[in-house]
Amino acid sequence: MRRLLACTLALATLAPFAAAQKSNGLALTPPMGWNSWNWFAGKVTQDDVKKAADLIVSSGMRDAGYVYVNIDDTWEGKRDASGVLQTNEKFPDMKGLADYVHSKGLKLGIYSSPGDQTCARFEGSLHHEQQDADLYAKWGIDYLKYDLCGFRKDMQTAAPGDDAAAKTVQDKMMRNAYETMHQALLKTGRPIVYSLCQYGFDSVWQWGPEVGANLWRTTGDVSANFPSIALIAETQVGLAKYAAPGHWNDPDMLEVGNGKLTLDENRTHMGMWAMLAAPLLAGNNLTQLTPEITAVLLNKEVIAIDQDALGKQADRVYKEGPVEIWSRPLADGGHALAVINFGEDFTFLRGIDLHLKEAGIRGNAPAHDIWSAKDLGSLQTGYKGGLKRHEMLLLRFGK
Repeated sequence: MRRLLACTLALATLAPFAAAQKSNGLALTPPMGWNSWNWFAGKVTQDDVKKAADLIVSSGMRDAGYVYVNIDDTWEGKRDASGVLQTNEKFPDMKGLADYVHSKGLKLGIYSSPGDQTCARFEGSLHHEQQDADLYAKWGIDYLKYDLCGFRKDMQTAAPGDDAAAKTVQDKMMRNAYETMHQALLKTGRPIVYSLCQYGFDSVWQWGPEVGANLWRTTGDVSANFPSIALIAETQVGLAKYAAPGHWNDPDMLEVGNGKLTLDENRTHMGMWAMLAAPLLAGNNLTQLTPEITAVLLNKEVIAIDQDALGKQADRVYKEGPVEIWSRPLADGGHALAVINFGEDFTFLRGIDLHLKEAGIRGNAPAHDIWSAKDLGSLQTGYKGGLKRHEMLLLRFGK
């Protein structure tokens, strides 16, 4: 108890967090790009990142808005005698890599942890935050994913247990760790998007902006299967009020094109993330892009919903059985409406009431079906078409 009290008193001496949101003027719409982890995991190399940059350009992804090329864990080497972090043999020239990515009209992202080690047990940033931030700026880094992984053991060591008092200390330590890197990034003078990866602990959406975050993970890791995608969608209920330009809820990276997801499941995944105003960070093998997957990732109308300037995340307005309806207001005064069949059987649902009043949509507003690219006119009497297992009906309504 004395140790816990000492930790609490020490943390109380830290500068208080600003009550107002801190903004670096970045990510006014959700960041779009590609991240190495979902496909390469710890095997990613400098050449893989260069090839990904090339393919983002040649596939049309860059022109569609996918501009961040993000390196995840396992690029780190050891620190030299002065504490400056070196890259490992997989990344022999990070500055050269950044220059190459920038030459393609893209931006480079990198990964670290507030702990002494990362998730994969490579070198973290603990006690070297300013050194690392300065190094990122020197290299020309544009985006930092900062993963709590290695710092959790420090939190548990400082305040063992899971009672309320211990949790209070741990949460304050976590916030301070993220604020420390935020301040370090600001001191570099370089615009670097700041992404918190701490899985939604301590309701991060309530305080993420206070520590300078442009986005924050709201969940555990996504997997390339529909139950994972459906579970994450469920956990986003009630979070819409915390999203705004420059500050986004992050339900994790896209698995579009990975695993054995069907076309309907890929579309539902992409459409759901767009409704959530989520960052769109593809995680697939770009060397194996099929026309089908390319069409999902590059759908201009879906991307337009995600990138809508109003910055309002969708709310769930209806749920009955396997059917959910989500509504998102748009900058032009219209709405996006998603109807999803989360059911696990093969029931072909028909005659769906769209609950337009609950969704804030006037009854005679014209509707456009995004996946079929068809104008449907007024849908006052509901949607008469069918909805298959794991299928999403994605509509855009005029004002």
